[in-house]
Amino acid sequence: MADSSSYLVCNTCGTQHPTPDRATLTTCFICDDPRQYTPPAGQSFTTLSALRAAGDRRNDFRPFPGEDDGAAAANPRFTTIVTTPQFAIGQRAVLIRTPRGNVLWDCVTYLDDETAQRLDALGGIQAMVISHPHFYSAHLEWAERFGCKVYLAAEDKRWLARRSEEKQVFLEEIETRIEVAGEDTGVRVVKLGGHFPGSLVLLYEGRLFTADTLIMTPAGRSNWSVDALGNPRERPKGVNTFSFLWSIPNMIPLSADEILRMWKILRNYDFRAAHGLFPGWDIEDEKIKARVLESMQIQIRAMGHGEHPLLKESL
Repeated sequence: MADSSSYLVCNTCGTQHPTPDRATLTTCFICDDPRQYTPPAGQSFTTLSALRAAGDRRNDFRPFPGEDDGAAAANPRFTTIVTTPQFAIGQRAVLIRTPRGNVLWDCVTYLDDETAQRLDALGGIQAMVISHPHFYSAHLEWAERFGCKVYLAAEDKRWLARRSEEKQVFLEEIETRIEVAGEDTGVRVVKLGGHFPGSLVLLYEGRLFTADTLIMTPAGRSNWSVDALGNPRERPKGVNTFSFLWSIPNMIPLSADEILRMWKILRNYDFRAAHGLFPGWDIEDEKIKARVLESMQIQIRAMGHGEHPLLKESL
């Protein structure tokens, strides 16, 4: 059996395929799906061993800002992990440190000894949760290195390039409590669907980790607190915070009914902050749940559904 570091990795989406044979793998089935894309230069592959040998990449660890002490204070419970220079989609993973063990939310493809050693120093990884197939990346490399399980939506099994009966756990329920050695970590995984049938979000200590199940918009991350002269102001009416898309890169929206179905699940949970798929896509706001509903209603009106039932929803 070939060393998995020689398995082909898609340069566009970062998915690791279980073969080193370039003659038999000429396209990536993830990128052939209408929710993804192939770049103008066409399909291409690399390997983890080639990425490591090049020596020009590393994984940066960036603590979340502190909640009360300003941007300079680190919050040790949450750490962004992102590959630089960017590889493939460029998403971040987030290490969530709980009293019962560390949970990794989403995954990046690149894994080297330095990354593993830094994570070992933080207590390792006791469980992984991947939001959807575009971020499956090289999750089995990570799971095997840290000896942990990976939680994935059962609905999205068909998008797995690599499979492991030992490491992969498929979630059937709407909500799953993540446990480590039989003890509840406090992490909740909620299946909203939309982008993919099994698209997941994660909740921990009042924080909603959205990946791209909910896409944080530039307006959502804007600072509307003051005007150009420093005078206090309020957020403008009708400005969204999130978009709800079936295909993010190809900008194909979800249907109004699917957005309503997602809301009927999410409305049962409380949260005061949201964290998206890229570094810096973070919003701390006690009213963030209301902003999710407002964004859904803005999108549905813009799609021409002036009488849709979601427009009658309120908190």
